[in-house]
Amino acid sequence: MTKPTTRSVRKFAREHLGLAELRPGQEEAILSVLGGRDTLAIMPTGSGKSAIYQIAGGMRRDLTLVISPLIALQRDQVETLRQIDEGWAVELNSSLSASQREETLRRVREGAVTFLFLAPEQLDNEETFGVLQAARPSLVVVDEAHCVTDWGHDFRPDYLHLAPRIADLGQPTVLALTATAAPRVQEEIVERLGMRDPKIFVHDFDRPNIHLTVRRFHDEPAKLEALLDAVAGHELPGIVYAARRRDTDAIAKALGERGIRASAYHAGLKSSDRDAIQDAFMRNDLDVIVATIAFGMGIDKPNVRFVFHFDISDSIDAYYQEIGRSGRDGEPADAVLFYLPEDLKLRRFQSGAGQIVQDEVVQVVEEIATAEGPVDPSTLQAKARADLSDTALTRILDRLEDVDAISMDADGMVDAQDTDADPEEIAQAAVEAHGVLRQYEQSRVEMIRQYADLETCRRAFLLRYFDQNADDWCGYCDNCASGSTERAQIVDQRFPDNATVMHVEWGEGKVMQNEEETITVRFDSVGYKTLAIDLVDRGGLLTLAEPSDTG
Repeated sequence: MTKPTTRSVRKFAREHLGLAELRPGQEEAILSVLGGRDTLAIMPTGSGKSAIYQIAGGMRRDLTLVISPLIALQRDQVETLRQIDEGWAVELNSSLSASQREETLRRVREGAVTFLFLAPEQLDNEETFGVLQAARPSLVVVDEAHCVTDWGHDFRPDYLHLAPRIADLGQPTVLALTATAAPRVQEEIVERLGMRDPKIFVHDFDRPNIHLTVRRFHDEPAKLEALLDAVAGHELPGIVYAARRRDTDAIAKALGERGIRASAYHAGLKSSDRDAIQDAFMRNDLDVIVATIAFGMGIDKPNVRFVFHFDISDSIDAYYQEIGRSGRDGEPADAVLFYLPEDLKLRRFQSGAGQIVQDEVVQVVEEIATAEGPVDPSTLQAKARADLSDTALTRILDRLEDVDAISMDADGMVDAQDTDADPEEIAQAAVEAHGVLRQYEQSRVEMIRQYADLETCRRAFLLRYFDQNADDWCGYCDNCASGSTERAQIVDQRFPDNATVMHVEWGEGKVMQNEEETITVRFDSVGYKTLAIDLVDRGGLLTLAEPSDTG
């Protein structure tokens, strides 16, 4: 194709997508991708991230792979593109029959497809991957790229192994898209996708039309009753998030008894039932969806008037993703967290679960080192320990890869980097790396707890979490409205908000929040830490510093 220009991009957007103008950030990211630059675009919900790959892929005219986590999300994007051009887009997932799958692969072989949507697990299929290698896609898009960190470490390990697969496709240009990503998440996305000198676009996270509130409770019955009253008294439609499937069922039933058209949505339902519920919500045939995190990703419903959380989220990242599904039309919306401190126990348990055992790591390392050539992980499981679960083995292999003890190719085969290395030393390094990861995840839980207990401006706290400067007072959260923000404001800040500091042990960090007796800092090495001011002063733990080149 000829060298892309602002003019050609705008012309394509107008003629093919019907866009009279592009939104802030879209054009720069499109030109970066068309120029062959790996690109990470972090743009808030409703800012038009999909248009970036639709325009860039459409202008390239070659095959574009869109790696998307959910079948419903894939289908929604395919239907959107087919309205532009019937032959433009297809999906490849487990919902297809054998004949439909073969027809899709045939069209890819013949070069009759511009956009192919699939989940990362589809790249493990030998036939599929062979077809894709032959097709030589020029662009790989990883939509909802935060899944690399949010899901990859736990139950979607294929997200962690995308880099070698992309390399074996001929190292096409990579475009990663997400609505929210704190600095450390950005770093992991770039690393896990094997992005080469990427251009990173981070746009304004602020959603000023969403009013932020936390309501605190001391027992669950009171919390439930308050939630039901709040939904009944609020403009509809809306979304309620709960951590447990049984709670989504109970809340939906209770809302129904109050005459509200509500339905539960969770992974325990059949796929066809989930699709029907989502379609009904999109058509305004449902007033409220009561969901686990299984619902909402990529859903483009502009008139959601509230997002209520019956349970606290496991991180600020997840919470901001979820509340961002409200008020996409720019009209006022409410985000309310119904906070019971006991709920944090579940989140802390979840973030601290899944440890790896050094003896098991040693056995895995020894099996890999003594094998003749690359090893299939399924045989490792059988040889190392019969009771080693798939999940435990995946965690071990991920940490061994993190400490450069093994390499993993696009087919998932594992090979030792140094067969003479001491298995005990390797295992110790892997266990320590896993501990650092879990410590960071637990620190994210502490940040959402701090948000719930906050007395200062909630919006400023959220924006600073994502490395965005913010005024100390927003006027559109409960703390600002009640005067709490002004009363709790620390005027004499020895380590100002957003300042770069050095800790005697943890190195460089960035100040997230000052309170009367504590200071919260994000450290690259250990995650988020809340420190007592008196201990900082007595121990000389922090000093102001100039930010590094990577800060």
